[in-house]
Amino acid sequence: MLEKKSILIGFLMVCVLAGTTSAAPAAASDWTMFHENLQHTGFVAQPADFSPTTWIFNAKSAIQSSPAILDKIIYFGSIDGTVHAVYLENGTSNWTYKTGGKVVSSPAIVNSTLYIGSMDGYLYAQNTQNGTVKWKYKTGDGIESSPAVDGSNVYIGSNDGKIYALDSADGTMVWEFKTGDAVTSSPTLLNGTLYVGSNDGKIYAMNTENGTKKWDFTTGDNVKSSPTLSNGTLYVGSNDGTLYALNATDGSLEWTYDMGKSVESSPTLDERDNSLFVGADNGEVVCLDTRDGTEKWVYNASGAVKTTPALYSNKIIFGSDDGTIHVLNKYTGNEEWAYEPGYYLLNSPIRSSPVVYGNMAYTGSNDGYLYALNIDKENAPTSVFAYYIVGGAIVLIAVLIVLRKIGGRKKK
Repeated sequence: MLEKKSILIGFLMVCVLAGTTSAAPAAASDWTMFHENLQHTGFVAQPADFSPTTWIFNAKSAIQSSPAILDKIIYFGSIDGTVHAVYLENGTSNWTYKTGGKVVSSPAIVNSTLYIGSMDGYLYAQNTQNGTVKWKYKTGDGIESSPAVDGSNVYIGSNDGKIYALDSADGTMVWEFKTGDAVTSSPTLLNGTLYVGSNDGKIYAMNTENGTKKWDFTTGDNVKSSPTLSNGTLYVGSNDGTLYALNATDGSLEWTYDMGKSVESSPTLDERDNSLFVGADNGEVVCLDTRDGTEKWVYNASGAVKTTPALYSNKIIFGSDDGTIHVLNKYTGNEEWAYEPGYYLLNSPIRSSPVVYGNMAYTGSNDGYLYALNIDKENAPTSVFAYYIVGGAIVLIAVLIVLRKIGGRKKK
């Protein structure tokens, strides 16, 4: 038994002492809102001019907000109500701002303004340089939805059951639309039409100019998943366990796929390969043909997948309630790499959707840390939990040795 424990300790110490940095050049562009763009396709590919480094940032509170990146600074919220701005190169804090409630909403950034919701009911517009509040707008309940911003308006859902269009410059209300329940889904928009789900079980399409409804589609349960739009088709999941493909013009049904359990994950699209990737609460991540819903492959994680996958090269990256960040081959669904910050024994659910910047992925965890991973080199930082496990194992072995000596003396 002691010999096996010694092997485990040796392995963990190697993990602790392993190098955690790399100096390869990256390719990247800014990721300025939930799921990267207003259509929520989750993919970028442009050059960057810095060498990536793996690191860990301690937010001191669970992170379920998905980050946004602009000018080498990463922005996100945490459950203690804090909005964080962290330097991308080294994981040190630039500034923080404390709201009056939990922050699970993901930020959207336009020019020098960051928009983010809080469970205190406010949508905040902040200066990206220092976090000062330019304006804030009070809704009737907490905000879990993530904002979408076009040229002049910012759109956000609230737990008061309304969708708001606010002037992005000063926060005055342009219009509001009432649904039948809380709106935790994040809006998608294209060509003057806003698409969003509601916990009343419906998916809505409305005119961005005045908030009038164009159409709605009824599913069998809450719609917490955020719609994804491509080539005239809207893709969205429902807590009834179904992924829906709808005609974006009139809301007519094109096809469905049975996921087997609630779908809070939002679909990610690879438009070049007609592939859609989405997770479900049963731990399944599926790849479907966007044209007809044909299943290409299925991967089973050991915990619910509520995060939205990010695309990088021939890989997809997502987090799971099993406490693991999974990296799969997007063509086969085979796992190429996985990172468990809690080393299995101390894993925490990962509800923050990853963002990609070059060959780096950034994601938060319920353990209170934001992790920077090098996807190409399959290199990750050694988390603090490795030290806890090693320390605990050393203490355990010391106790066993003492007990063995005491037992030996009694026999004599």
